[in-house]
Amino acid sequence: MVDKVEKIWLDGELVPWDRAQVHILTHTLHYGLGVFEGIRCYRTEDGRSAVFRLRDHIRRLYDSAHICLLPIRYTQDELVEACLETVRVNKLEECYLRPIAFMGDGAMGLGSINPTRVAIVAWEWGAYLGSDGLEKGIRARISSFQRAGVNSLMPKAKAVGHYVNSILAKREALAGGYDEGIMLDPQGYVCEASGENVFVVRDGKVATPPLGTSILGGITRNSVLAILSSMNLEVAERLVGRDELYVADEVFMVGTAAEVTPVREIDNRTIGRGFRGPVTEQVQQRYFDAVRGKNVPHETWLDFV
Repeated sequence: MVDKVEKIWLDGELVPWDRAQVHILTHTLHYGLGVFEGIRCYRTEDGRSAVFRLRDHIRRLYDSAHICLLPIRYTQDELVEACLETVRVNKLEECYLRPIAFMGDGAMGLGSINPTRVAIVAWEWGAYLGSDGLEKGIRARISSFQRAGVNSLMPKAKAVGHYVNSILAKREALAGGYDEGIMLDPQGYVCEASGENVFVVRDGKVATPPLGTSILGGITRNSVLAILSSMNLEVAERLVGRDELYVADEVFMVGTAAEVTPVREIDNRTIGRGFRGPVTEQVQQRYFDAVRGKNVPHETWLDFV
């Protein structure tokens, strides 16, 4: 359950939690046309709180809205400040932030155009795939649900309706006793998990599916690529076959919610030694150092509350 906080930012105003409501005829509730972001705020080494890559997330929110023809009447700088203010007013040292832009109520029907509404919610949220998963790794399966093609649902938009696909994959995995599902693209190549990008390590070389495929362009994925570059590892953004996962030395998933999570088993096949590998552990350490203000690759990655 999400722990209740004092205020939610809604259409330019901080309102009490219980007043942050929408009408049952809200267009996005019926048809799924909306866009959102998942962002984390961490307590840094010096005691201050900082939101990780806030401006990159807000830029992607606007990119997603542009793809979906959803005009947002606020500037990116206004939403950046609104996110920071939402953290401040709720006195949160560490939290997860969810900005969402959605089509409000008014007309119904697929061709309707109603005003775009914007909300920002913040709450405390621990490790998405479990604290044990961060250390010991998780169990995954190849999902029977594939990720939509690049010309079907515009996968570079982080759109509300896209996540029906992810929910089906996640529920299938959980029902089968796994922690996560990995989806293939329409051509049969590894795409992404239900909410994470996927990396594979073999003989010290790292690979991850390229942006030109059906993956979402993850902010954490981009951060991890920068970290891997600083480690002087050979990294390729290329097509990855399903069987490459089975014979990998290491597989790990990355995302704002999941952070950097190792995978110890896929389709009942042990990955590597069956626990977090050395590359994954180094990436984890450097990632958590960065989000907490230690050895940050780029100063622009942190916006202090």
